[in-house]
Amino acid sequence: MYNELVIDLNNNSLRPQYEGIKVYSRSFSHAGRTNLVLIKDGMEKYLLAAGKDELYDALSGDEKDGYKICPADHENRLVLNRFFPYTEPVANTEHRTSVGLGDRLGLATPGHIRAVRNTEVFPIFAQQSVRELDMTARKYEDVIDSAAYAVFQEGYKKGYGADGDHLKTKEDILKELDLGATMITLDSSEKIDNTILNLSDAELGDKYEALDESIRRYYEDKYLNETVSFGSLNFEIDRVQLMRDVLTYYAAIDFIKEVYEEIISGYKKPLDFEISIDETSTPTSPISHYIIARELSDREIVISTMAPRFIGEFQKGIDYIGGLDEFREDIRSHVAIAEHYGYRISVHSGSDKFSIFPIVAEETHGRFHVKTAGTNWLEAVEVISENDPKLYRDMHFHALRKFTDATKLYHVTTNLANIEDLESVADKDLPGYLKNDDARQLLHITYGYILRDKDEKGSFILRDRFFKALDEHDESYMKHLDEHISKHLELLGLK
Repeated sequence: MYNELVIDLNNNSLRPQYEGIKVYSRSFSHAGRTNLVLIKDGMEKYLLAAGKDELYDALSGDEKDGYKICPADHENRLVLNRFFPYTEPVANTEHRTSVGLGDRLGLATPGHIRAVRNTEVFPIFAQQSVRELDMTARKYEDVIDSAAYAVFQEGYKKGYGADGDHLKTKEDILKELDLGATMITLDSSEKIDNTILNLSDAELGDKYEALDESIRRYYEDKYLNETVSFGSLNFEIDRVQLMRDVLTYYAAIDFIKEVYEEIISGYKKPLDFEISIDETSTPTSPISHYIIARELSDREIVISTMAPRFIGEFQKGIDYIGGLDEFREDIRSHVAIAEHYGYRISVHSGSDKFSIFPIVAEETHGRFHVKTAGTNWLEAVEVISENDPKLYRDMHFHALRKFTDATKLYHVTTNLANIEDLESVADKDLPGYLKNDDARQLLHITYGYILRDKDEKGSFILRDRFFKALDEHDESYMKHLDEHISKHLELLGLK
């Protein structure tokens, strides 16, 4: 069978399908005298190379009868990057409007490519947080590997990024830069003091007076009673507001400066640097945003994007909860500050926030970053519900067992009473669960337990069955992803 494929490779032609082997025709490429194509045999993907040359020699694999079959592993991904630069992630140096398309499973990027192929959006195909890596038992190099092979598979040559998402330590930042990240999202939430918001004015004053005098003098001389205007946005910073902002954010601002000076500013390659201040219990006020933005500017910290905590609820896997007029006014204020200081606004937990997407597009003047991640997992679950009812039921029951544990990791307002009893639902109606917000959240936040939990013998309870079923219905999965992400892009004015 491989001999037939190699004959076609040497003749610079391809037949798209051989019995038992899938050939990804879009991947057909050559470097020097070596022709290369990505194929799939069973559930595994391989690079098939023919024709002696530097590329052929650089690839690792089994050689026989004039060809080499090479596993789609990390080492061969690095070879791909060297000979086909479009497969290597890059920074968004043109500052294009961008969308994070996190792929928790390592299978979604081909579908994401179908959605973005005919747009000018800059996609971040490799995006996964440390928490998601832990929940899915993956490493960051796995995330970039799967994105790079998908880009090669689909012949996508317009560039993509790799986001080290929600990183909290210098060690993690250095590690992910070393592995190829082209974007760093610094999550300074552990340096943000959320307790300040609940203090009385008297308690606030006591805590503020306990601060080092040099810190108090610095911020008071700079901001106290300042009147600020950004177009139609006007405000004055009174003492109580300043005390709250200083106590809440001064340590985070200092930490951002440390990270920037020690790591980001001296990095030898182009890099996108995002600041996340959205992991807070209450929305980011325009005054808070202004103080942070001005401090970053005055300290010569250059960022690409900033993610404030907007008003309303940005819960996982469901639409925005809140008033649309209020959201419009809120994001308009944040955009005014961001545009003044030269960066784009970033919307986190952007999956399925369909009602606000037109507002985001309009108020940011089409310049923004939106992050999605878990929605590609939910599309996979829907594919399972349509094609393997028994497996879906087992996943649903496991999700119910693990729901309480999962709520310790994610903030949701899921009401399990609103989810129809699984025993009363016919197989043909199982996809309906993915249209119910409470069921979506149940299945969304328990993904890690579904993917990694094992039985008493050490065998995965659901993982192997899940990936086998998804592999059998991969075309359906790609179609789901294309349609679902395209809906996001259309409402964001990108398609």
